[in-house]
Amino acid sequence: MTDRKPKIIVIVGPTASGKSSIAVDLALEFDGEVVNADSMQVYRFMDIGTAKIRQEEMRGIPHHLIDVVDPDEDFNASEYRSLAEPKVRKINAQNKICFVTGGTGLYIKALLGGLFDCPPSDHGVRERLFLEWDDLGQAALYERLRMCDPEAASNIHPNNRVRVLRALEVIELVGKPFSSLIQEHGFRDAPFDSLKLCLDVEREELYNKINSRSQAMIDDGLVEEVKGLFEKGFSSDLKSMNSLGYRHISEYLRGEYGLDKAIVQLQQDTRKYAKRQLTWFRADPDMVWMSPEDRDGIREKIRQFLSDSTV
Repeated sequence: MTDRKPKIIVIVGPTASGKSSIAVDLALEFDGEVVNADSMQVYRFMDIGTAKIRQEEMRGIPHHLIDVVDPDEDFNASEYRSLAEPKVRKINAQNKICFVTGGTGLYIKALLGGLFDCPPSDHGVRERLFLEWDDLGQAALYERLRMCDPEAASNIHPNNRVRVLRALEVIELVGKPFSSLIQEHGFRDAPFDSLKLCLDVEREELYNKINSRSQAMIDDGLVEEVKGLFEKGFSSDLKSMNSLGYRHISEYLRGEYGLDKAIVQLQQDTRKYAKRQLTWFRADPDMVWMSPEDRDGIREKIRQFLSDSTV
């Protein structure tokens, strides 16, 4: 009957900015459901370190794409899109408003703009790069990436072995910077009409929230959660276990440093991660920046967006 694209509300922001609670409030008001766009909350058994929303905090609002894979299963932006797109369409078909909420910019970009063609992994190249990481060290491989593709390096944490090596692998396979593939694609395959709202928290306040949340994770049992993951047979070498919080507690449990230092390092690395998130979101010219305190303004933006045409 119409070629109109389904409408969705995207709520993003740096870690600890309050996305989850705001999404629930808005879903209650606008009769909506929430689709997760956090790359860590897709993993089962990883609740505390991912700040996963609790059942009681959902307040009856359906949440999707939480706890969909085990920590040792591969999951990436392509798989995220393959699950998220039909879920968004189903919510829309039920005449409900879909709120896509999370801080993983690549997942959101993949959902809203499609994915670019990337060469499949080459076992020989990948194996050699892993050996070089072990022999030469993390700093040497990250510096190589920084020299070959400074833009890609700026968006990847130096300790994220999987992403650093994948970027280097792609550079070898295609003979051009990984970031240039992203630019050439442009993420223009847009299946949805989206309103993108980014929560804008004053920097000092955000850092205080991050520090408090990091400590709260320890108080809530993050150490025990990581121990439980080890007992289930999940290795500290897994991509999921090299994420914020889990990497730090793994290093603490291996005796590399004390718990107090682990907390300080977690707080510091999370602040750096939030800064990278903000850099990513600021690069999007369509992003609408809103204070989390301006609930009336957020509601009005959503009403205007929805009233442009029927959902």
